[in-house]
Amino acid sequence: MNIGNPAKPYFLDVDTGSDLTWLQCDAPCRSCNKVPHPLYRPTANRLVPCANALCTALHSGQGSNNKCPSPKQCDYQIKYTDSASSQGVLINDSFSLPMRSSNIRPGLTFGCGYDQQVGKNGAVQAAIDGMLGLGRGSVSLVSQLKQQGITKNVVGHCLSTNGGGFLFFGDDVVPSSRVTWVPMAQRTSGNYYSPGSGTLYFDRRSLGVKPMEVVFDSGSTYTYFTAQPYQAVVSALKGGLSKSLKQVSDPTLPLCWKGQKAFKSVFDVKNEFKSMFLSFASAKNAAMEIPPENYLIVTKNGNVCLGILDGTAAKLSFNVIGDITMQDQMVIYDNEKSQLGWARGACTRSAKSILSSFP
Repeated sequence: MNIGNPAKPYFLDVDTGSDLTWLQCDAPCRSCNKVPHPLYRPTANRLVPCANALCTALHSGQGSNNKCPSPKQCDYQIKYTDSASSQGVLINDSFSLPMRSSNIRPGLTFGCGYDQQVGKNGAVQAAIDGMLGLGRGSVSLVSQLKQQGITKNVVGHCLSTNGGGFLFFGDDVVPSSRVTWVPMAQRTSGNYYSPGSGTLYFDRRSLGVKPMEVVFDSGSTYTYFTAQPYQAVVSALKGGLSKSLKQVSDPTLPLCWKGQKAFKSVFDVKNEFKSMFLSFASAKNAAMEIPPENYLIVTKNGNVCLGILDGTAAKLSFNVIGDITMQDQMVIYDNEKSQLGWARGACTRSAKSILSSFP
């Protein structure tokens, strides 16, 4: 995204599992990772004061850890489930956003992060300059666009198995048909996008596990199941594999197999595996198909690995549908109507092919 005046480019991780957008920031930086672009440099007149409504909302959503040492600025500290964190101050600056007829440059509030910790390794080379928070809270970028009357509070993404894809704000490209819609469930903990409880099927047979609480989170690369469904999936997979696949150790992921020769892509091996389905009771005929290419990856060693991980190790009490499972489908988070939707189709970059793929 292009941010600031003059606008400068920054790579952001598209995260529907958190609210706050932030950039690594030269304020000066206490602990920053090596990032693709020069650090964002704030000016004092861009500081968001402590009394600002978005500061209050952010602090109330994050418990009592966040306080303002000075009324002139809004300090924040945010922690993620993978132990990463960002600490900084809120800033308001221009975002360049392409709309259908022209570019607009609204002033939006985001975090200027001067202290980032990524897991246990300290400073690392990062592929991104920061996070794009698209969650349900009022500080989320899509909520701010709605508040300013720029777009409806709808966000969607389409991630291609070939890399690339697209992200949209507002409901302009939401297809009029072929979308499976379910009401958003109100979760007791965390403000996540959840379609509610789903029953898991493997090759159209129930796996016999109780309905799973599910959230959609584009900030998670892989999909995470809690202990019972994870073990059931692993057992079903192992029980259905042909003799040509042998389990093998691969540093990429915990459960991998090798074939008689190295695989180049998931499509070389998908016929050896079966589709899974998540069926949601909250809407009629609402099921998400999870074909093999939406739960497997091929590693640089030519092995095929399971991209569904055991959430117990990550201390998750719910099941996370991550990017791997959302590939090649448009996923729509509609906060106007409190519903989630998905439609399978090619996620290529051009607007023409977007609309022709999703009639």
